[in-house]
Amino acid sequence: MEEQQQATEEIFLNIPLRDAKSAPRTRRADAAINIIRDEVARKTKSDVEDVWVDPKVNEKIWNRGRKKIPSRVRVRILKLQDGTTEVVLP
Repeated sequence: MEEQQQATEEIFLNIPLRDAKSAPRTRRADAAINIIRDEVARKTKSDVEDVWVDPKVNEKIWNRGRKKIPSRVRVRILKLQDGTTEVVLP
């Protein structure tokens, strides 16, 4: 079994997804996930490749479909010891 990583930092963040609404209608949910990754990487000073988005966050974005995304999402960011960053719902 894998050991559970210790979180070195925990941040709660409201991420506005307003910019994703300027994307084509059929790509809004995809753009929202990219915005979340970019915002978390900027806030935690980590690489975009090291940001892991929990499937429950993805389900919240896709809840009403690809075209009708929420205008903002509140997430909890956990920065782990190995350098990866997890994005989960609070």
